[in-house]
Amino acid sequence: MAGYLDQYGAGEERREKTIKYTAAAVVAVLIAGGVLYFLFKNYREERQAKQFFALLARHDYKGAYALWGCTESKPCRDFPFSEFMKDWGPEAKILSPGQFRITKSRSCGSGVILTVETGKEAPEKLWVQRDDLTLGYSPWPGCPPGR
Repeated sequence: MAGYLDQYGAGEERREKTIKYTAAAVVAVLIAGGVLYFLFKNYREERQAKQFFALLARHDYKGAYALWGCTESKPCRDFPFSEFMKDWGPEAKILSPGQFRITKSRSCGSGVILTVETGKEAPEKLWVQRDDLTLGYSPWPGCPPGR
């Protein structure tokens, strides 16, 4: 004959298992979310740089210049098309644009600094503005303090 207290605590084991599995699932989701965020947080900016490389590979220099927010009819004040061609045109001492490789991507304030292997002695640091995805040279070698 079963006594009054024989079943006391019988549901505790199931409850403990449920809590452990729920906690493990929450930790797994947080880790997966962190990894995905880390991998894709600069995806749009990296894709824009790759579009720039693709335009250079097709020798569409005017289209590539437009990704810098400049056109021949409205050139950038400090970066005319002739300077762009010296840096990125066929006479530039760089790898074939199809061989460019983004080696580092770093968020920095309102944009992203991309380190790109171009075949020059030092890797090129490109800046991609987050809001309009315009390209430019990074004004800093790394993100300045406080950004």
